[in-house]
Amino acid sequence: MARLPIEGVLLAAGESRRMGFPKPLLKIDSETFLRRTLRTMLEVVRDVIVVTGAHRERVRAEIPSDHRVKTVHNPGFERGQLSSLKCTLRAIDADAAAVIVHLADHPLVLASTFQAVADEFASRRYPIVIARYAGRRGHPVLFAKEVFGELLDAPEEQGARWVVNADPARVAYVDVEDPGVTLDLDTPGDLARAGLGPPPKNEPE
Repeated sequence: MARLPIEGVLLAAGESRRMGFPKPLLKIDSETFLRRTLRTMLEVVRDVIVVTGAHRERVRAEIPSDHRVKTVHNPGFERGQLSSLKCTLRAIDADAAAVIVHLADHPLVLASTFQAVADEFASRRYPIVIARYAGRRGHPVLFAKEVFGELLDAPEEQGARWVVNADPARVAYVDVEDPGVTLDLDTPGDLARAGLGPPPKNEPE
């Protein structure tokens, strides 16, 4: 199967209020969510754009020095995830066929899941491809270049689902045996249920 130019977007701009600590900087063993997710994504995509926001400097300090990793800052991060995605769409390489969008608080997704999403797009060319586990859609989500304009025009209060739900016929779902797809780690309780340790005490920015 031909390898298409697909870029990655990792949204890491949120305030992490319910966690009480920047979620990209939480750890699984000795590796932060951010580094773990970047390592996994880079097995599949050409490069990754990390979107910073509320904890800009702390997150930037954790981004590895790698020519395949770029950063974009969203000064309006409080407007939500779609505002961050819009920032990246203007920075995507012109030859990219699609972007795979992922969240920093979904660190347990397997590289095989990212590959399955990319392969589905390469084989069937649906404009939107979404990973699904046990009947529930989650992340990552792939958007083909042809819907970038719709994403840029979408109302931020509706989020990217405004584009996803606009025409169900152009959405493909990839069913995977990967619970990380729907494992959203937003609170200390979520960490405990996932078998992970509590967040460290936050430090001043």
